[in-house]
Amino acid sequence: MKFLKLSKAGWLILAAGVFLVILAGLGITRSQQAQEQGQLEDELSVSLQSLEKLDVTELRQRLDELQQMVDEEQLQLDEARSRLDKTVVSVDVTEQFFSIADYCGVTVMSMSTSPIQDEDFEGIGLSMTALNSKAVGELNDIIQFVISLNNDFTTGLVNRFQIDIPEESDNTTSVSVQMYIYSYEGTE
Repeated sequence: MKFLKLSKAGWLILAAGVFLVILAGLGITRSQQAQEQGQLEDELSVSLQSLEKLDVTELRQRLDELQQMVDEEQLQLDEARSRLDKTVVSVDVTEQFFSIADYCGVTVMSMSTSPIQDEDFEGIGLSMTALNSKAVGELNDIIQFVISLNNDFTTGLVNRFQIDIPEESDNTTSVSVQMYIYSYEGTE
């Protein structure tokens, strides 16, 4: 391969040409950057104007209102959870209780439960809830009802009861019963 033989003037002209080409490329790049910077500054200006138009105090007030609503809803949820913990009786327990009442010929007027508590019975972990109820019926049926609850309710134990015997003018006797219902969910 043969090298070009140029005079000093030729080399100088060639170097000036390359320099001009590089300079032109840099000029074009700088021009594009200046255009892009102008566009970005325009967009920034529009965005700043939009932000200035927004009323931040309104948004903060709305945020505070929404936060207060969330807090109130959370309180209501916690209250509902608490009420459910106190009043929920499983379908099986309720069914068995009403079945015994029906068999004995008494009518259950009200029923409520306490929150479920964990208890230890001779090393076995059990869940216990107190069931409070009021029932009405004939005196013999009421007595049979209390006995049946204590003997036939497989997971329950009558803790106390109070029979209200009416005066002669009223034949309906009522009983208030508190019993404990136990459950065990063991692992195999």
